[in-house]
Amino acid sequence: MAQPTLAPGDPAPAFEGRDQNGHLIRLADYQGKKVVLYFYPKDDTPGCTAQACNLRDNRERLSAQGYEVIGVSVDDEKSHQKFIEKYDLNFPLVADTDHTIVEAYGVWQEKSMYGRKYMGIVRTTFLIDEQGTISEVISKVKTGDHTEQILAG
Repeated sequence: MAQPTLAPGDPAPAFEGRDQNGHLIRLADYQGKKVVLYFYPKDDTPGCTAQACNLRDNRERLSAQGYEVIGVSVDDEKSHQKFIEKYDLNFPLVADTDHTIVEAYGVWQEKSMYGRKYMGIVRTTFLIDEQGTISEVISKVKTGDHTEQILAG
């Protein structure tokens, strides 16, 4: 599996997309704040749920360090809304149904499962500083302990 093409020190690609409520989310709206931008394969699957719930449960700790959390997958707004309601998630999930954001961040890649090759999101988190620069790329995400990875960075 290839690594994302972006690295620490690179400018974070500008993006805009609709969240679970149809609101437009733009990276530019977070200028002056630190952002945890995490890409995950699919709503309401075991690993993605563990990761989202870990971030939900530690949102105050992340906020105390100045971080805003934004999740992105290629699921649609309706799927995101169900996922958020089911697990009481407290951050926006962007619906990247046209793959613009996942392509810009280099996380839409060929994957393989049981010998079958397919395209999908490689679970990756980008930490973006107040100036819009990538400060860290976490490509080996521990779904159940993701906040610790972020805060250790």
